[in-house]
Amino acid sequence: MSMSNIHLEPKLVGSIEGEFYVPAYQRGYRWKEEVTMLLNDIHEIGEGKNYSLQPIVVRKIDEKRFELIDGQQRLTSIYLIFRYMKQLNLPFQLNFSLEYETRTGSKHFLESINADTLNIDPHNIDEYFIIEAYRIISNWFKAQKDEALAAFNLYKKLNERIRIIWYEVDSNEDPVSLFTRLNIGRIPLTNAELVKALLLSRNNGIDYRKQLEIATEWDIIEKELHNDSLWYFITNENPKAYPTRIELIFDLMANKQKGEREKFFTFFYFDNEIKQRKGKSDIWTEILRYFQRLKEWYENIDLYHKVGYLVASEFKSLQSLINDSKDITKTTFQNSLDALIAQSINFPKEYSDLSYDNKTDYGYIERLLLLFNVETIRQKSDETMRFPFDKHKQEDWSLEHIHAQQSEGLNKREQWVEWLNLHKSSLLNIDCKSDENIIQEISEAVNDEKLTGDRFSALFNRVIAILSEEGSNEYTHSLSNLALLGQSDNSALNNSAFDVKRNKILEMDKTSDYIPVCTRRVFLKYYTPSESNQVHFWGKADRDGYIVEMNKVLRVYLGLIQKEIKL
Repeated sequence: MSMSNIHLEPKLVGSIEGEFYVPAYQRGYRWKEEVTMLLNDIHEIGEGKNYSLQPIVVRKIDEKRFELIDGQQRLTSIYLIFRYMKQLNLPFQLNFSLEYETRTGSKHFLESINADTLNIDPHNIDEYFIIEAYRIISNWFKAQKDEALAAFNLYKKLNERIRIIWYEVDSNEDPVSLFTRLNIGRIPLTNAELVKALLLSRNNGIDYRKQLEIATEWDIIEKELHNDSLWYFITNENPKAYPTRIELIFDLMANKQKGEREKFFTFFYFDNEIKQRKGKSDIWTEILRYFQRLKEWYENIDLYHKVGYLVASEFKSLQSLINDSKDITKTTFQNSLDALIAQSINFPKEYSDLSYDNKTDYGYIERLLLLFNVETIRQKSDETMRFPFDKHKQEDWSLEHIHAQQSEGLNKREQWVEWLNLHKSSLLNIDCKSDENIIQEISEAVNDEKLTGDRFSALFNRVIAILSEEGSNEYTHSLSNLALLGQSDNSALNNSAFDVKRNKILEMDKTSDYIPVCTRRVFLKYYTPSESNQVHFWGKADRDGYIVEMNKVLRVYLGLIQKEIKL
């Protein structure tokens, strides 16, 4: 497609004018339920809000006539809504018409459709769907409390707040290939494509050489954003939501928020910026600088980890960080990041009081452990070592008890058998003098087809007692017994003792599965003083060593919190 020959502009639906010709390469009109959805969407728009439809793609035939390449279902539905409202004898204007190449007399049929048409037999499948759509429109208006008032309000919105994007291609454009591109797999025009068309459209004052330069730089940015390491540093969004990844940069620049219902919010932002500046070249320069700043942050090992953590934890948006970094020195910006990170872990209670059982604390603990993992890698001062935000964000994480002492979710015989078999292996590796019959009883229970919950619970408590250090029960839900692990549907493993989980972690490590660095170190007893080390249990020395290391790694931020408290 020759972008330099595109004319692109937002238009209010009420301002659409001309004669639209629907060529034979398109299928006929087929909307039914979609008509109701369109009416409801328009009707439900709140005061002061706008609503946009998908672009209407056309090719000019002459001064008043256009070949309708894409959008004929929407435009025909809008036409029928206007036609119905005109039947109410209200002073409404309808300034466009439609004609289907494959249906002789279609223009006249559309212009004469009224309540009587609902009772006639259609001559073809297109007339059938048009009549049915008109019937749906009629029933919708009649269902309103005041039909005339509903029509007046709808007409007002169509003329003042409902927009389409008018996408007019050059008369030399091949309409069939463009139609095919837009309709194979129903690929709609994206905000990114529309912004590109804005930047390179006709009468923009940019010469051909500049157009080539923009197109080349565009492709470079797009290619770089396909590096998942860069992508997931910038955002928590799944790239599948972005057919063109550069659209993320445009969304960030436009400050598009989560939950924004205006699907062309970003396009309208750039359209407005270009109109205000009366130029496009400087907009592209700003886009380049924006992306270059993100690349600089990505390549700086400290900024990569600090900005990456703030974005990943959702404590601060990337848009806010970009805005905060303007007009200040790099040192000041670095200091501001440290202050923000300290704020992110400045919880309303002491870390020792955080509990897995408390729903509010759950989020605090997750954030604290994420920072612990990120900072552990950042502080290695090794440019080749980076926290893998891409792997982290492509996994669903949960807080995992390092040593579980409860049987939550274990309510089926197959789960009980799996749990007992997992722990039997661990018991065989240690001295079970305190309960010499436990191995035999587990073997019998596993083979018992009528194994009961009560019998399993009794065995569960005995096994946990053997595999636990005395006095560890009171720390079950504390920070010192929690680590980040990928979410698992395996209740038997989730409720396992330390030794069983350790064996699972070792298996994962051998197969190069991603395990957060601090979780891996926990199960390898990295934080436990050597004189206190024992392989099979997670005891007091392990818990204390874990918290000591956490405080050591996070000392800068904990110091900032203390300083803030003193002030």
